[in-house]
Amino acid sequence: MKYSNPMQSPRIAKVTVHICTGKSGEMLLKAEKLLNLLTFKNPVRAVSTHKIPAWGLKKGEPIGCRVTLRGEDAENFLKRAFVAKSNTIRKRSFDRYGNLSFGIHEYIDLPGIKYDPEIGIFGMDINVTISRAGYRVKSRRIKSSDISKKHAITSGEAMNFIMEKFNVEIE
Repeated sequence: MKYSNPMQSPRIAKVTVHICTGKSGEMLLKAEKLLNLLTFKNPVRAVSTHKIPAWGLKKGEPIGCRVTLRGEDAENFLKRAFVAKSNTIRKRSFDRYGNLSFGIHEYIDLPGIKYDPEIGIFGMDINVTISRAGYRVKSRRIKSSDISKKHAITSGEAMNFIMEKFNVEIE
């Protein structure tokens, strides 16, 4: 879709790649190594917010890691991730605000990546935030305000943007 106003055109704000191991230790270190291998960025640890004794989970314990990609890095990683999903995404992967979330079962599905026996097999969640220019108003520290309904992205607009930009089918 062509927009008469360039401020109206959607864009990829960020891509977050997340691996949850459920416990700290050696598995978490392997997941961090894998994210570094896939994205060439240093991952940040995600900690648990609740204590669940039945699962052996303590509050504040690191249980996963994530990397946030922006700009060219985000688009390149998304292209590889869509190839791993056979260039098809389900309609229900989009939320009503135009964001996209999907998972990859095994990292070896990504093109150009081979199995590493030291790492093992991990899956990952990929969250894509789609926005327009001017969305910073919502998250800035001083005088933040809401985005108007006319400027907000709908799920339909996000689907059209992903289909055109990455040549992905939506089922």
